[in-house]
Parts: sequence; C-alpha cells; structure tokens
Amino acid sequence: MSSVPDGRLRHVDGARALAFVGLTALTGAYASVLWRVTDVVGGSAEFVAVVAASLALATLVGRYVGVRVALGVTSGLLFLGLLAYLVTLPQSQVALLTPERVLNDTLALLTGLSVLRLVGAGVWAIAVVPGPVFLSWYLAVRRRYVSAVVAGSLALALVVLTGDADALTTVVGVLGATATVAASTFERHGSGLAQADVLTALLAAMIVVSATFSVVPGAAGAPLLPDRGAPTVEGSIVDAEDDVDIVGSIRLSPDVRFTVESARSEYWQTAAYDRYTGDGWIRTGDVRPYEGPLQGPPGPDRELEQTVTAEAPISILPAAWKPVEVEGAVASEAVVTPQGGVRPETTLLPGENYTVTSRVPNATTDRLRAAGTDYPDRVTASYLQLPESTTDRVRERAETVAGEEETPYDKAVAIESYLEENKEYSLSVPRPTGDVADAFLFEMDAGYCTYYATTMVVMLRSQGVPARFVTGYTPGEDVGNGTHVVRGLDSHAWVEVYFPDTGWVRFDPTPSGPRQTAEDARIAEAQQSGVENIEYGEPNGTTPMTVDDAETANGTGEETPATPGEITTANPTNGTQAPADVPSAGVPTAGPSDRGESPFSTMPTRRTLVVALIGLVGVVAGARRTTVAERAIGLLSVQFQRRRDPESDVRRAYDRLSVLLEREYRARRPGETPRAYVGSLPPSESRSEAEIRRVVELYERARYGDGVTESDADEAVSTVDRLVRASTPIVRWLR
Repeated sequence: MSSVPDGRLRHVDGARALAFVGLTALTGAYASVLWRVTDVVGGSAEFVAVVAASLALATLVGRYVGVRVALGVTSGLLFLGLLAYLVTLPQSQVALLTPERVLNDTLALLTGLSVLRLVGAGVWAIAVVPGPVFLSWYLAVRRRYVSAVVAGSLALALVVLTGDADALTTVVGVLGATATVAASTFERHGSGLAQADVLTALLAAMIVVSATFSVVPGAAGAPLLPDRGAPTVEGSIVDAEDDVDIVGSIRLSPDVRFTVESARSEYWQTAAYDRYTGDGWIRTGDVRPYEGPLQGPPGPDRELEQTVTAEAPISILPAAWKPVEVEGAVASEAVVTPQGGVRPETTLLPGENYTVTSRVPNATTDRLRAAGTDYPDRVTASYLQLPESTTDRVRERAETVAGEEETPYDKAVAIESYLEENKEYSLSVPRPTGDVADAFLFEMDAGYCTYYATTMVVMLRSQGVPARFVTGYTPGEDVGNGTHVVRGLDSHAWVEVYFPDTGWVRFDPTPSGPRQTAEDARIAEAQQSGVENIEYGEPNGTTPMTVDDAETANGTGEETPATPGEITTANPTNGTQAPADVPSAGVPTAGPSDRGESPFSTMPTRRTLVVALIGLVGVVAGARRTTVAERAIGLLSVQFQRRRDPESDVRRAYDRLSVLLEREYRARRPGETPRAYVGSLPPSESRSEAEIRRVVELYERARYGDGVTESDADEAVSTVDRLVRASTPIVRWLR
C-alpha cells in the first residue's frame, strides 16, 4: 500500500471506518430488539456471548474463507438454532407443529406477531441472531459493504415486521445501513458533493420502506397511522387479544355489552396472560380448536352454568373460571388457549348467545394454606417468569411485605392487602416509563386495576409464587331472576394464584369502593347526556334500570373488599357491581362520526406528510442521478418552438431533432458531422430518413451556406413537429 498516495490511503481508511460504524449501528438495532426478548424471558448473558462469538468468527474467517463457504456456515448456524429451538419447546407445542401451522406462524411473524408470543422466545432470539451477524460482518471484512447491509437489513426488517422494533431503533438501523452503503460509494467513486444525490435517494428510500413496514397490521411502530387519543376502558385490556400494553389515562364506557343468566355471581373471565414484558403482558403459545369438554381444576369445585347473550357485537366468550364446556353455534368457532381459556374466532352479534359450563374452584382457606409448593413444571416454567431487568428494590419490597409469611396463600393475602391500603385508585394517571411494577410501587401514588394486578403478580413471582394477570368483567348488575347486566365499565383486571391440588384462585388487589364511585358517576353522566345503549330492557319494552334502581337491588351497590385470610373465589354478594376500569373485548371503537370529529380529522398526519416529503426528495435525487430529470426536461423542451427568423428557426428545429435522436439512439460524437451522424442511425419505423436528411440539409445551408427562406423554415419546423408527436404518444393523444 506504500505506492498509494497518502491522501488516497487516508481516504480508503476513512471510508472503511465509516462502513464499520454504520454496520455497528445496523447490527446494534436488530440485536437490541432480540436482546430485549432474552431480557424478558431470560438468557441475555448467553445472547451477548453468541453475538460476540459470531463477530469474532466473522473477523477470523473473513480474510481466508470464500463466500460460498461463508454462506454454508450461515445456513448451518440457522439450522442449528432452529433445531435448538424445537428441542426446547414443550411436547404439547411440538405436537401442534404441522407444516400448515409452521407456515401460518411464519406468516404471522411477518405481519405483526411479536417474538415474545413464542413459547421459547429466548431460545428463538439466540437461535436467529448468529446468522445475520456472522454473514454481514464477514462480508464487511471482505469489503462487500452493500451485501453486508442486505444481510443485516433482512434481520432488521424481520423485527420491524414482528412489531418488536420501535421507531427509534428502526431509524438508527436505517441510518447505519445508509452510512455503510455511503462508505461503499466513497471507496469506489470518491467522496464529495458528486455522491450526495446517491446518498439522499438511498436514505429516503430506506426511511420510506421502514415506515411502510411499520404499518403492516400488528406492527408496533405504525408511524403512518394517526394518533387515536386516550383509549376507552374497552380498548386498553379486554380488546387486546394476545397482548396487553399498560397505558396511561383511560375512559369508562357505560354501554351494555352482554347479559349473563347464572345462579351465582362471578367474575366473568375472558383472558389470562403469562409473560410479563416490563410494560405489559403477552399470552404465549398456540391455540387449538375447541373439540369438546375440557379438563376441570385439579381440586374440589362446584358446577356453574351460564347463558351469555350479546347486547352489542363482542368477540369474546366471558365465563366463570374454569370453563369446561361450551354449547351453542359459537362452539364450532371457538378455540382453547394454552392458559385454559376459551375464545371465539368470530364475532357474536346482538341477540346471539351461548351456554358455558364452568367448574369453579371451591377450596377453603385451610386447604389453600396447606397446599404447599409442589408446583407442576409447566406452571413454574411459565408463571414465575420476570424480566432480568426487574429492579432489586421491587424484589426487596416484596420481601418486606410478604417475606415472613409462611405459605404462598398468606404471601398473596399480604401483598393484596398492602396494595389496597397503600395506593389510591384513579383513572387519570400518566403512563410511566420503564418497568410498570417498579413505577407503581415507588413513583406513583395512584393507578387503576392493570397497575394493581401487574404489581401484585410481579411481587408474587419474585417470592416464588406462580401467578398470572387476568382480564374480564366483574359480575355487573343483578336485575333479578339470576340475570346480570354487564357494561363496558365492568371490565376489569385481577390476579390468579396457582395452588397445587386446587388450581388457579382469584385475588383482587384493586380497591373496590373508589371503583364503584367512578362507575356510578359515569353512568349518571351518561344518563344526563342522553347516551344510548346504557339502559337494559328498554328494547323489550321493560322499564329501564337506573342507577338508583341498581343501588336498591344491590344494597349499597359496592363490592365488599376482600378481607385478609378470606378466599376471594367465594361467591361475591349478589348484585356486586365492581366498577371497572378495563376494556370490553371485541367492541368496535367509534368512528369519526360517532365521536363528532371534524371531517378534517381524517387528513394525513404530520408524520405521514414528513415521510411523503422525504420520499419526494429521494425521488428527485434519484432522478437527478439517473439523468431521468434531464431527459424529461429535454423531451419537454422539444414539444414547442417559438418562431423568430428563418435561420434561427431552422437551427432550433435541428436542435430539437438532435434531442429526439439522442433519446432514441445516441448522442452525436465529438467531431462527427450532422450528415455523418444521421447517416449512422439504424432504420426506424417511427421516422422518415428522407425527412431527417432534409432537416439536416436545411441546417447546413442556414449555418454554412447562403441561408434559407421563410418557406424552408416552415418546412423544417413542421417536419420536426411531426417527429416530436410521433415520439411522444401522450402529446399525440392530447392533440
């Protein structure tokens, strides 16, 4: 390299440094997303070790191994990773892996299925990352920067499509990829303004593509979608099918969703979630078709039959825990979740109903205290999970509150009572940053049910007690004859704790009195405003039930708080109406007309306009680089000719003819005469050789001979006009 001038040497080194800086940003973008997966489920140290080993291997073999061998190594890494993932899956999940299921799951990942929903998400992340890391860095070592970007960008695109990459991560990856490609351009063609259009077009294309990926259904970033504002209770929990994000302030909906005919009041469960991400909950595993009666709880239970009738469109199957049998038309469309719940694959319309039989756990306090800790492996594997980033102070607070209690039951009661007594209830709270449980314990004075339930589950798991986050509805209004009217504001989140030989038992740490007050106030407000669909019985001609009627039917209308040591699975008092703060499932959100929005609210958002502007800048830069713009301007310039004097008109006509011929064939070479140039053109059906030679002849007379007449100028201009129209179909059509 000594023969290379110093300036050139420094330039090459600079480009190489830029390439590796950009590739580091690109690799860090997708690797950080996969690292977060391992942080949530465990294995982040192993993940870092695998990434480091992949980088070291790529650096080591990059100088000595050919591309074909490297591709073979990459394929081997991916195959071994997939094999390791399959080996770690529970047998129940392996049995579901048919070719059709694998294809459907792959398509789901590419259209918004979060990696965290996979049962073996941590192993999957560790299995996937070595391939792109090794291949991209191997190619970079061999100075194949563009190919390195392609390999890394595929991994980034995957985590964007799954919805696990946020907007900032995506932008960092895009900028890193752009820098690496820029380094390739600089190394080959030099740096400076001459390459600015290339980089501008490339960066614009990457930003637009990443923004487009983010609006694939289910994707998390969704930068092109308008902000819908604060969610209703229905939209923040129960509507979430496979994941729940803890949000900030929410609104209550007084609309009637369904009725339940049941001999006893219960909490009507719709979903249970096993994986805590730090900012929400995810339900892992694949569903299976409902094909008949399900297994009940392992301990004593009592049978409860419920008939649920939809009063508004719903896409849930509310039922007391644990549902074992579903009857009705919806049964053929129902699926069973790995957590033991049942949900429909269709929407129930108003008036449609189903009957569900539940086996409700029925254990005494003494039985739960004596349950012990001999948990099944499947329970400990799923329901003791906490992110590795869970703070020490959360674990220490749980130890302070429940560490001295001797049984899991007493630990659960202690934590439940602590949260009820030390936190206020409020629907208006800011969404905390970082871990929700940590924020609720140490930074927030108030919250609603999702905060209480999340924090209790995290505290229990840190004490080695299996627990899960559950959503559904409180009993609703008892209007007599065993009929319970359930509204959107009856939606709720609570906790279930697992006890050997008993199963899942409900605990509710959210204070009931303030919830009831919030519900009553919302119903009264809706009645005063004349809101429809809040009175039950009106469509059938019966007298609508008012708030006063409900209080009379329910006694005080308040839910009795759970007393420490009292089993919360015991029947709630008839008519208990715990005001809820969680969403109702499957309820369509109101459109712009329902919310009274201006028609201008559907105009593109600011972010949409910014992305569109970036795309336009990229198109302009690309057009400049590819000379498309120059050619388009040149073609436009020959469409019309302003007349002056005969000699000028003939010369201008010839210039227009030259533009046409250059576009269709080639430009005239230096030193080539006009006559020789047109003589070299191949035959064409779109032009007459005689006409072209005549224009050239008139041009030679105008420039070198004794001049031309007015009639000569008319002939030259009209001839070129015909050739222009023949070469520009849209102009010919307009004329």
